Amino acid sequence: MENSKIAIKQATVKDAVSIALLGRITFTEAFGGLFSEKNDLLNYLERTFSVQKIKEGIQKENNVFFIAFLDELPVGYGKLKLHSESEFLEGENVCQLQKIYVLQDFLSLGIGKELHNTLLKIAIDKKYDSIWLSVLESNQRAIDFYLKSDYQSVGMHKYTIGREDFEFYVMHKKLKQ
Repeated sequence: MENSKIAIKQATVKDAVSIALLGRITFTEAFGGLFSEKNDLLNYLERTFSVQKIKEGIQKENNVFFIAFLDELPVGYGKLKLHSESEFLEGENVCQLQKIYVLQDFLSLGIGKELHNTLLKIAIDKKYDSIWLSVLESNQRAIDFYLKSDYQSVGMHKYTIGREDFEFYVMHKKLKQ
């Protein structure tokens, strides 16, 4: 891993299969243990990470996907949703850091940070005033990362998948002073 090369590239429809697979695996690694009913998880994965759904998402003008490679192996991805308002923020010129996921075996290599920096640069280049995200209240590793990256918690919201209710912090970062 010492001489490994991380590469981040903007995803195209050709990357949809890799992103769909990464989405299924990374979501299961991060949240699979929180589901009491396996079918709820499987239904969510099929709805959210089907190849067709990812292809459609990549083609939407409002979405920007990036895929991360380590020595040509796809190991993570990120998604920025442009023009994405939040009930927790004032103003319209905001975007949402919707997803950053990295395979568990590669979490300690700084790939998530590289994805974050890439998505943040896009938001700044497109002149957004601020960026927001949701992070599961029990995901302390991610919360600590975002706090170190100057995000602030601005509220909480619930999200239900099947029989499970999840609580998320909404975090926000100003991009312009």
